[in-house]
Amino acid sequence: IWNALTDNYGNVMPVDWKSSHTRALHLPTLNLSEKGVNDNLNLDLSDDEELREQLDMHSIIVSCINEEPLFTAEQVIEEIEEMMQESPDPEDDETPTQSDRLSILSQEIQTLKRSSTNNSYEERVKRLSVAELNELLEEIETAIKDYSEELVQQLALRDELEFEKEVKNSFISVLIEVQNKQREHKETAKKKKKLKNGSPQNGKQERSHMPGTRFSMEGISNVIQNGFRHTFGNSSGEKQVLGYLLPF
Repeated sequence: IWNALTDNYGNVMPVDWKSSHTRALHLPTLNLSEKGVNDNLNLDLSDDEELREQLDMHSIIVSCINEEPLFTAEQVIEEIEEMMQESPDPEDDETPTQSDRLSILSQEIQTLKRSSTNNSYEERVKRLSVAELNELLEEIETAIKDYSEELVQQLALRDELEFEKEVKNSFISVLIEVQNKQREHKETAKKKKKLKNGSPQNGKQERSHMPGTRFSMEGISNVIQNGFRHTFGNSSGEKQVLGYLLPF
């Protein structure tokens, strides 16, 4: 009996879902509508290129791995000369308002000098009341305060410019000394090569013991600090001055 039942089921064809009645009733309930592909897509290739460059991790890592190049004494001197040429002139930094104020103060001083030597001014002061004298006294005290503040600012500016000039001269002299030592070292190395007749082994030993002719920023910084100690003495602010002069 079992064999007869299973043989009958084996002859049944599989159900075709697409042509079935259930499928025909199912499609209207889904409410599907065919939508055409929009070919007018705004694809900006430049944005893709820019995004690709920003996400290029290889170039980013390589740029971070690159070591800081060493600077020779000549390059440092040239860079300092460019910085000094590009530095603004203190006279140009003087604003028109400050110059106008100085001219007004000088005119007021001249007026006070002329009025103090004039007899009519003394007579006019004698005829003033107590309130007018107090008001005149307040004006004179205010003028004296303004003149004193302006004088202190100008003296501080003068001292700052003198110190800056002295530091620059000392700095340049130390750099010139480094350059001269470098030149002497090159000449000495050439003489040693000539005396040893260019032997390969001696040349290797000489190169192994000969310090490099290129100076790192740390070496030049140490030489300059030693020059500052010799010129200005030991002070706690010498490294700050060096950092102000070498912003690279």
